[in-house]
Amino acid sequence: MPHIWPIAFAITLAIALPCGQSTSLAADGPRDQPNVLLIVADDMGYSDLGCFGGEINTPHLDALAARGLRGTNFYVAPSCSPSRSMLLSGTDNHIAGIGNMAEWTGPTQRGKPGYEGHLNNRVVTIASLLREAGYHTCMAAKWHLGEKPDQWPAKRGFERDFALLQGAGTHWSDMLGLLPSEPRVTFTRNGEKVKELPADYYSSRYFTDFVMQSIDENSRDGKPFFAYLGYQAPHGPLALPAEWRDKYKGRYDKGYDAIRAERLDRQKKLGIVGKDVVTFPRLPNIPAWEKLTDEQRRHAARKMELYAAMIEYMDDQIGRLIEHLKKSGKYDNSLIVFLSDNGAAGEDMAELVAKLAPTAKDWFDKTFDNRPENWGHPGSCVEYGPSWAQVSSVPFRLFKGVEAEGGIRAPLIVSGPGVKHAGAINHSVLHVMDILPTLLESAGVEHPAMKQGTTVARPQGKSMWPLLAGRETATRSDSDWLGWELFGNRAIRQGDWKLLYLMKGAGGTGDWELFNLREDPAELHDLSAKYPDKRKTLLKFWDEYVTRNGVIVSEAGPYAQQKP
Repeated sequence: MPHIWPIAFAITLAIALPCGQSTSLAADGPRDQPNVLLIVADDMGYSDLGCFGGEINTPHLDALAARGLRGTNFYVAPSCSPSRSMLLSGTDNHIAGIGNMAEWTGPTQRGKPGYEGHLNNRVVTIASLLREAGYHTCMAAKWHLGEKPDQWPAKRGFERDFALLQGAGTHWSDMLGLLPSEPRVTFTRNGEKVKELPADYYSSRYFTDFVMQSIDENSRDGKPFFAYLGYQAPHGPLALPAEWRDKYKGRYDKGYDAIRAERLDRQKKLGIVGKDVVTFPRLPNIPAWEKLTDEQRRHAARKMELYAAMIEYMDDQIGRLIEHLKKSGKYDNSLIVFLSDNGAAGEDMAELVAKLAPTAKDWFDKTFDNRPENWGHPGSCVEYGPSWAQVSSVPFRLFKGVEAEGGIRAPLIVSGPGVKHAGAINHSVLHVMDILPTLLESAGVEHPAMKQGTTVARPQGKSMWPLLAGRETATRSDSDWLGWELFGNRAIRQGDWKLLYLMKGAGGTGDWELFNLREDPAELHDLSAKYPDKRKTLLKFWDEYVTRNGVIVSEAGPYAQQKP
């Protein structure tokens, strides 16, 4: 049985270290600066991994969890680039330049600080800080933090890089985008634009190869490495090498309702959730599995087969990298962090494009061959949609794009030197902003107050190192709080309590709702009328969050035109 740590449902807008204070290495941490491997999955849901209750075969990530710690209350942003900006900077996304997705910046936000649409110069990346501290730095990842040359990874501390600059594209060598406004995506390799990809290119394999090669090429001088491996998987389009496409054939024929129930049961047995937790009900626009036609069930099951295989393939590549580190003698001194950038993706790209304009649908239909027999192959573009995204989000409400728990709660695994209590499950509240100060403390590196003569934003995250080292059971107190805002949707959490505002088009009421997440993690029961004083207190924190981070609320975005 895993070691279950005391639950501490406290969360905060973390206070950074005072200027000049050292993030000194803990006495019981690694004796030498550790290598750091930061792995991010794209659009993977909370319950997909085996160690978080999923039926998908993920032995290598499960082994990391058994060697280290799982965080069950780990928070990210509702969408990719805001999360990535906080991950690399340790600050709120509204400080780092991604106050809104660049694609959806509203008229009141344009030109304002924090809404540059790229990672701005108010923040310093973890790559820059570790490189200056003597690390070799490399990445193979989706970037989505700026497309101009002075915004590329090579300008933000990465010595070697292979990066997809945009937010999405196919997984093959065709370099196709998914929208007519961006029909071709851009890659960089070591600060140069890539003209073409190898004919046998597949994203997860190539990303892994690039990181392994980068580590090897910089290994002669004995310096530690920082490697950021940000997979494109399992972000759509669903795509796999031929030998992997039927890996899960028949596994999902029982349907999404049955799989959801099985996952919740496993989560309870593993200790991921409490024994009395119920899951958020199937959304009203999703029919019961038995109500589907035979053809609809076949098509739905096929999409989930491909999605599951993409996650296992990613796990297989992680295993290949870990084995490489072991053979080269680097594994034992490598701190490994794994997370997903946001909740599961419930959108369907074909449906989204069809809503844009008839010309956009024409482009999409001409560009992609989406006959069912071609799904998973080069040239197709399908996703698994909201019915299976709800499975990936068990037990939470909704998914990517909103501040409901299904959009902002993600799996976290931390393993490596200095991490005590192998197999531990920790239920205290953690945040993606905590990663940077944690890695800095593990390496004995300070965050500067100034950079090239300019004041830079200090991290808002808190180091998890005392928790990882076994000296503490939580990173935050019950009085701490954290805030979120994206696309006009908002949330505040303090202790057990969460205040949530979702627009009607985003699956909400268009008003603030109050939830006790200890008793109701699925956000089923609005307690606003019963606890009006708690609601008022959290609204004051919301106002403070807006002021501290320069938040400009705009409902311009993907939910503005949607009907409830």
